[in-house]
Amino acid sequence: MKRILLIAMLAIAGCTTVPPTNVHQPMTARPTPRFDMASGNGSIYQVGYSRPLFEDRRARFVGDTITVKITESTTASAKSNSKLDKSNTSKASVSALSGLPGKGLLGLDLDASSSNAFSGKGEAANNNVFTGNITVTVIDVMPNGNLLVSGEKQLAIGHEQEFVRISGVINPSFVDAFNTIESSKVADARIEYKSAGQISEGQIMGWLARFFLNVMPF
Repeated sequence: MKRILLIAMLAIAGCTTVPPTNVHQPMTARPTPRFDMASGNGSIYQVGYSRPLFEDRRARFVGDTITVKITESTTASAKSNSKLDKSNTSKASVSALSGLPGKGLLGLDLDASSSNAFSGKGEAANNNVFTGNITVTVIDVMPNGNLLVSGEKQLAIGHEQEFVRISGVINPSFVDAFNTIESSKVADARIEYKSAGQISEGQIMGWLARFFLNVMPF
């Protein structure tokens, strides 16, 4: 009885696990330690200041944050049409065999015909729209200055949990003065929207049904 109860508890716990992800890990990073700044050597200009005085506060170090505007809209369609016709006709007859052996074949007629026809059509369409804003963290700075970012947003609504995740490579020159960038300018972007809960589980076929679906020959 205890074993059955333990298995049931594990099954229930497995239903509420966080959905797997394909975005770059980790999803956040602590700022790297900075070198000690030199003591002030001027009233306005400071040699040891890590940022120019009149530069926008854009992300450039590990641990900095950038706001990504997700504006993804994809449309794809495919259509195919194929048709095949094939016919064959054969005819043979024996009218006279006088004076030759095999008179039993007199009047023999042979007529054969075959016909094949095939027609197939296929059409598919896919439309996706994903909009929103998410702030990500710089987890690595590449030698050429590009920023590897990753981030996650979790929303809990009742018994449902929504996960928005994004990662990719950002060119700092594409970041505007407000420290934001559009998702279309993020290289190697991986954007996910997943959910966990009873509603999302209700849309998944059970493992036993999937097993019979895979092994059934028809």
